[in-house]
This record gives sequence, structure tokens and C-alpha cells, in this order.
Amino acid sequence: MPHGQPEVGVGPWQGPWPEGPGSEVYDERLLQEGDRRNVVDRYRYWTVEAIVADLDRRRHDFHVAIENWQHDFNIGTIVRTANAFLAAEVHIVGNRRWNRRGAMVTDRYQHVRHHPSVEDLHAYLAEAEGGPVPLLGIDNLPGSAHLETMEIPRRVCFLFGQEGPGLSETARASCDGTFSIAQFGSTRSINASAAAAIAMHAWVRQHADLSSEEAWRG
Repeated sequence: MPHGQPEVGVGPWQGPWPEGPGSEVYDERLLQEGDRRNVVDRYRYWTVEAIVADLDRRRHDFHVAIENWQHDFNIGTIVRTANAFLAAEVHIVGNRRWNRRGAMVTDRYQHVRHHPSVEDLHAYLAEAEGGPVPLLGIDNLPGSAHLETMEIPRRVCFLFGQEGPGLSETARASCDGTFSIAQFGSTRSINASAAAAIAMHAWVRQHADLSSEEAWRG
């Protein structure tokens, strides 16, 4: 039996290189050397700029924001998931530097914006193109809406706190509302990146166009 990881991606382009209309999306280096990036087959051999431009045509109306006071290792994973679900933007609140390891280079294709404070984020969302974007935090607080039964706004920004302490007091005060995720076991909370993935997928179930072939990419 073979051992080790199977080779990812594709080797050098076979045959004549693409020419004519549409060929501008291709990267000559990748055509020559092969494309081993973690991208869906549709984007093989494309430049980063061409991939971002194509994603921008179809981005969803939800944003994701993460407080970054302790260089939480979950941030990179949240960025990767936001890329998978095609978030409009990811917002890093607090420290500008964050642990990119979990992003697996997906931050190249995802718009990531920094805000010094939650108040700055809230002000940015209030002036967003197309109208204000509500800021909803996840926290197990009295009065929080239940994610499983709430009607998630189409235009929304989900805000997540640090692993452990959760949302800061300032963040809670700045949110337009909070929601919680149903739990049935003994733990008081679930991992921040897992909670973010659940929230984003809940938005997808309510608002994304699941009839399109683009929804089922491999």
C-alpha cells in the first residue's frame, strides 16, 4: 500500500497554452510549473487577482468579525471558513497582527479588514455600501436569540470573541443583538472557530442560492 499524502493539485499544463478571450486569467508560471494550491478545480492555473475578482462577483451579504486581543489561534481557521462560505469581508478587531497559520493561505482570496476597536467596526458597518449592516455577537447571555430558530438578517456581521473569555464588555455593548447556539452537553461553551462555522452555515441555509452548481464545488 502506498504511504504518505497524495500529491495535491495538477502538474504543468498539457498542450498549447490558453489563448484568446478569457486567457488573461491564467498565470504563466503556474501553467509552466503546475498548480499545487488549495483551490477548487475551476481556479487551477488562475492568478490570485483573477480568482479574487471572480469571487467578488458572487460574494454573500454576511461579514465575520473576530476580536483579537490574545492572538487567538482560532482566527486563521475562521478566515478559512469565511472563504469557504464566501463572506463579504472578515474584520479583525484589536491587534493588527494575527495567527495566519490556520488560514491555509485563504486570506489571499478573502477581504480582511482591520479595526482598532469594536466601536470602529460598528461605525464602518453603519456606513456600509448598500445600507447599514447589523452587528450580532455570539454569547450565551440572558436574552440572546437562539440561532436555530431566529431569522438571520441577510445583511449581517457576526462578531466572535476570544477563545475562553468570549466577547469583551465593550463588544457586547456595541452589538445590535446577541445570539447563542444550542448545546446539550456538560461544557459551558464550544470552540470559537466551531461556533463561527455553525453561524456562517446557518446563514447559508437561509439565504444562499443552493440551486446553483457553484454551491457544490470540489
